Amino acid sequence: MNGSKENLLEMHHITKRFAKIVANDDVSLEIRKGEIHALLGENGAGKSTLMNMLYGLLKRDEGTIIWKGKEVTVHSPAEAIELGIGMIHQHFQLVEKFTVLENIILGRKEGKFIELPLDEAEKRVLSLSKEYGLDIKTRAVIENLAVGEQQKVEIVKALYRGSDLLIMDEPTAVLTPQEVTKLFEILNRLRREGKSIIFISHKLPEVLELCDRISIMRDGKMIRTLDNTPDLDSRQLAAYMVGRDINLQVEKSKCEPGEVVLKLEHVCADPVFESSGVKDISLELRRGEILGIAGVDGNGQEDLSELIMGLRRLTSGKITVLGKDVSKYNTKKMRKMPIGYIPADRNHAALVLDFSLQQNVALNHPDQPPYGNRWVMNHRKITQVTEEKLRQFHVAASGPAEQARNLSGGNQQKVVLAREVGEKVDLIIAVYPTRGLDIDATHFVFDTMLKARDEGAAVLYISTELEEILSVSDRIGVLYEGTLMGIIPGEGAQVEKIGLMMAGEQVAE
Repeated sequence: MNGSKENLLEMHHITKRFAKIVANDDVSLEIRKGEIHALLGENGAGKSTLMNMLYGLLKRDEGTIIWKGKEVTVHSPAEAIELGIGMIHQHFQLVEKFTVLENIILGRKEGKFIELPLDEAEKRVLSLSKEYGLDIKTRAVIENLAVGEQQKVEIVKALYRGSDLLIMDEPTAVLTPQEVTKLFEILNRLRREGKSIIFISHKLPEVLELCDRISIMRDGKMIRTLDNTPDLDSRQLAAYMVGRDINLQVEKSKCEPGEVVLKLEHVCADPVFESSGVKDISLELRRGEILGIAGVDGNGQEDLSELIMGLRRLTSGKITVLGKDVSKYNTKKMRKMPIGYIPADRNHAALVLDFSLQQNVALNHPDQPPYGNRWVMNHRKITQVTEEKLRQFHVAASGPAEQARNLSGGNQQKVVLAREVGEKVDLIIAVYPTRGLDIDATHFVFDTMLKARDEGAAVLYISTELEEILSVSDRIGVLYEGTLMGIIPGEGAQVEKIGLMMAGEQVAE
């Protein structure tokens, strides 16, 4: 760990307001030269707002920024880059049809007029790549590179532009475990070379493994900055983030699988847009078990869930639910079955944000008891049921009449859970059910899934978060480019083995 006391960056008393909301409230942050500094906080804590002001994407209302000992005002990302501040966003800012070299030099004034000395630029890029052990191929086209390779391009791009400080937003979110290990080797090397890194992540074990110091934000305020010492642990960090002690352990009873609820036999679906599609997947899911589906985002997870729910057309194969062939069922027919479905995007596929909570709760079956019949809706009963569900799922809302859009992301997800698994169901298909949720809401989702499993539901739990998959799953399947690479027992599952499967390697059972 780095012990240098020289500050590269100081942000003093930064305040940013959006109308009546104070996104950053008198926030101060210091980054030393040659350190990896974690910035932690739940969604909405103010991390992104603070970094966007540093990078020139937002204008601060109050406070000062000191860069290399001088006060600066950053009006744009171009000015930030000129100062030596680089930002690698969670979703990479690369032109997919361009080569690696073209992406790195894009927007840089290298020659007179419009002539770019490409040979010189390529030599410099290759030299940087070699110096930091990044091993990039300058002539490769971005769309042909794996995600981990694209991230290396982003790092070289920042170094090529002379960055002394790298802001990295959730840099491991789309990487396999092996790619994470390689990334950490690169970041450690950058630190040794005197570069500074702001590492934004919600993966607390990674933060503890990598970072020198840790700053924690909550409700727009900077709560504290800690030195990363051996006695610091994930539970302490989580407590600082939420403001109270929190149990991070997932309590799980022994799995006792029953009858087959969902059976897929050689199912295939064509890709849409940039998805992978589904390629010859066969599996069985039984009552009383959670089958976790792991994989880097975009490898067919959503395709698979939409295929089962009748949102996508099956091109070949067979889908059976409780012994009934549902291969040709549309979504309306599937919704009449005892299935709880939690789609990937709650705002566009699970909730109607302008509807009230009671309208959203009755959304799936407004023409069925207890909500009504084909002629009329029973509004009194809908209100009553909604009140019960809001209580049962601890939804923070003024009441059944409140609009869904007024709720926080965590409470919106609880409404979806209340509707989909609040009644007894035989099958649950949960796609990224904790995405965008804070620690408390995430563990509520875990508890809900495990309770449903213990009550006899079969749960297909799809997530890109490997820690989640390992915590809740009885068996683990891995998707790579729409292909099921295999299914292994959850107990004793090796991260390295799953990581290889996530990268498309066949691993012996």
